[in-house]
Amino acid sequence: MAVRASTVGDVFAGAYGRPPAGLWAAPGRVNLIGEHTDYNDGFALPFALAHRVVCAAAPRADGQARVRSQQAPEEEVTVGIADLGPGTVSGWAAYPLGVLWALQAAGHPVGGVDLLLDGDVPLGAGLSSSAAVECAVALAVSELSGLDLDRTALAGIARRAENDIVGAPTGVLDQMISLHGRAGHLMLLDTRSMQVESVPFDLDRRGLVLLVFDTRAPHRLVDGAYAERRRACERAAAHLGLPALRDLDVAALDGPAFASLPAELRRRTRHVVTENARVLAVVAALRADADPRVVGPLLTASHLSLRDDFEVTVPELDVAVEAALGAGAHGARMTGGGFGGCVIALVDSARAPDVSDAVAAAFRDSGFSAPRSFVTRPAVGAHRIA
Repeated sequence: MAVRASTVGDVFAGAYGRPPAGLWAAPGRVNLIGEHTDYNDGFALPFALAHRVVCAAAPRADGQARVRSQQAPEEEVTVGIADLGPGTVSGWAAYPLGVLWALQAAGHPVGGVDLLLDGDVPLGAGLSSSAAVECAVALAVSELSGLDLDRTALAGIARRAENDIVGAPTGVLDQMISLHGRAGHLMLLDTRSMQVESVPFDLDRRGLVLLVFDTRAPHRLVDGAYAERRRACERAAAHLGLPALRDLDVAALDGPAFASLPAELRRRTRHVVTENARVLAVVAALRADADPRVVGPLLTASHLSLRDDFEVTVPELDVAVEAALGAGAHGARMTGGGFGGCVIALVDSARAPDVSDAVAAAFRDSGFSAPRSFVTRPAVGAHRIA
């Protein structure tokens, strides 16, 4: 169910005894292609979802921060802003309060604040509900505090909150698209230069839709698996004498330096290098106004690479991809960090019900919980709504 801004404002007033000073919203995201490239200085091609987190906020004069969430309505967390730091907060509250700490740590004065959060980004689905929380809070608090920060700087603040307070060693892709998203467009992100470029993505005029399947397989990135993948990439780059794996060309995968890597590092490296190439190939096709169906095989190749070389898929993701392709999808892949979460499928509009039914049947046959599915289109990024 979509989050209604008026309801969030009313709940804030009931909880804190005064109306909010404003309401800010930030979306979750789907990454069309470009997975595990962001912390390798590479390229990614995400877009903002219509699903969002809404933050109601108002300043307070005592240096305290109070935060509530409609997803955990029984719990209010109160802490002195000056007391925030790594290890001082945990659970869901670490995401919004981590942003306050990260702003302070970057040298920006932040006063006391009351926050209320509500959202409809599916939790634990790999659609970046955490980044949506961080970016909504960052936008709200920066505006209330009179900070003149551009959106790329805010994305860095939000990422630092997730890295240092939550403890998830993620890249900056999720926060960048949540803040820079543009309706009807993908965002090409160069994570080395932090440059962003809009790429039109109009599926409707081609008779296509992008289906998202929430497999309901739990998606957790704060465990060791994600961090291990990142460390493996760093070790591979160091072995090759490179600043990052972004600097390795596809042709080098046939060379002696690549062959000298240990087997596991070869697999991790091959995924990152070929994934960067796939991102750029998709962008080239869309810029040339090619039929988006031609990018379907690149989406599928991305999934196979994530399955076989990066080893971050789980059975639910693989079953969903196989079933979608078998029912006529032009391409399908897991999206997000992996180890659970969602699959996307590029499908002719007329075949969308058949593809959804096929994935649901495959899950029943496999003994998995029924997946949730929805059609998505690129939506607007974070903004003030009241």
